Amino acid sequence: MIEIVETGPFNTVQDLGRPGYRDIGVSASGAMDPLAVRIGNILVGNDENAAAIEVQTFPLSLRFERRIVFAVTGADGNPHLDGTELISWCAYIAEPGQVLELKQPPRLARSYISVGGGLDIPVVMGSRSTSLRGSFGGNSGRSLAKGDRIAIGEDAEIVMLPAPGLAVVAPAVALRKVFPAPVDGALPIRALPAGEHDLFAGDGEAFWRQTWRISSRSDRTGYRLSGEPIKPTASVEMRSHGVVPGVIQVPPGGEPIVQMSDANTAGGYPKIAGVIECDLWRLGQARIGARLRFVRSTHSEARAVEQAVARYVDDVRQTSRMVKRALKAMK
Repeated sequence: MIEIVETGPFNTVQDLGRPGYRDIGVSASGAMDPLAVRIGNILVGNDENAAAIEVQTFPLSLRFERRIVFAVTGADGNPHLDGTELISWCAYIAEPGQVLELKQPPRLARSYISVGGGLDIPVVMGSRSTSLRGSFGGNSGRSLAKGDRIAIGEDAEIVMLPAPGLAVVAPAVALRKVFPAPVDGALPIRALPAGEHDLFAGDGEAFWRQTWRISSRSDRTGYRLSGEPIKPTASVEMRSHGVVPGVIQVPPGGEPIVQMSDANTAGGYPKIAGVIECDLWRLGQARIGARLRFVRSTHSEARAVEQAVARYVDDVRQTSRMVKRALKAMK
């Protein structure tokens, strides 16, 4: 078991989501930074889809009640175990009674805590992810609270680790040639023109040219962007249509909304663009007030980025297995 000692609001249990139920109005949910969850689970020896704790309000601290392997991934800023500073993107072994503390990261938005064996909570519609709007999944369909105790999978195995821990290079560093650095403080996010892009004429080009800011009205459902409003050339009445994370809609006010992990399942606002899937984790790490610019992409570029991320994940997986096997052989 692990016990929540301290937590802010809206920290939840998430895995990679529950796809396949949008036709009955159920959002997929899942981690805002799925790449961080995948890497954290690989480090601790889990299936990549195992449930982890998503931390988006800080500080958070928890107590381990048994000996367990854990890793903290995602945001910058280092975790502390019984007051000793550790590094992120690294697997460690915690002893019973030790307390893990996560403080406010310097720049990024969300950290993820993965534990060996995963979080042992009920599966709802194929996932352990929390749906706060639906009040189901995760930790009884709600955010974590002080005093909560969460079970760890019975098949948790204390894997062999090097004495200093088992670390990997963070994706922002390992894939820096694939994910462009911020330009003049604005995060570049690649997107493809969507179905109603041409309805915006000159304002469609203004969408790509200007710098947007993530407004305070943003959450896991969607990021509302502040900037110079963009509007279609004529009033358009549309039927509601299916939407997925990454779809960028433009409501009548002219300030776009980017659908995120708890995206609505349908909507009738015009779609101007769609963020490529592999850039969604970077958007999920952008904080309220962050500045970003959309970069027009292509299907071939999106595919190339997807392949680069797959190679990175596979390299982490193979390296982790190799190190653990070598240590086990030396035992």
